[in-house]
Amino acid sequence: MTSMNGTNAVMLDASTLPDDADDEASDSTEAVVSDAEGTNASGSAERRRPRVARVFVYGILPGLALLLAATAGYLKWVDSTVRDAELARAHSVQAAVDSTIAMLSYRPDTVTQNLAAALDRMTGSFRDSYASLTHDVVIPGATQRQISAVATVPAAAAVSATQTHAVVLLYVNQTTTMGSDSPTDTASRVKVTLEKVNDRWLISQFEPI
Repeated sequence: MTSMNGTNAVMLDASTLPDDADDEASDSTEAVVSDAEGTNASGSAERRRPRVARVFVYGILPGLALLLAATAGYLKWVDSTVRDAELARAHSVQAAVDSTIAMLSYRPDTVTQNLAAALDRMTGSFRDSYASLTHDVVIPGATQRQISAVATVPAAAAVSATQTHAVVLLYVNQTTTMGSDSPTDTASRVKVTLEKVNDRWLISQFEPI
């Protein structure tokens, strides 16, 4: 009897545990699970940080460096292209001015040498036409009639220019004197086309407009 009662007492004690004990056990379990999840989350976050850093170092930074290098190269190319175009304009305009003055200026006693030197500033079919005109008309007329001419270019402007081809607009004044007669002044506008040959700007067309 004593044994049975003792057993019942033990069972009675177990069945009559307060609800708070269950709640505390449940809360304790949840806390352990929550701590475990927090630890896992923290560990996962710590594992992600090196991965993100590697992506940044090995992926984003090289991409940014490549983009900056490409941008710098493009800007350098644009700057070089602009400077080349400006140089082409300046040099072609100067060549057009100097060549036109040489073509249209001569003295009767040196006309052959003057126009032969001017011929060296031309190229293509225009050079052939100028050589024929000066040989057949200008040199004989200047020698026989004592004709001299002086050309000036008061204004010049580039119409277009690349590294090998240019078009220049010139305003040309030419003063011509025949013998002892009074000088005659002539003003004209000329469109001069030039080609770059062996690093020299040479006239390929000469058109009064």
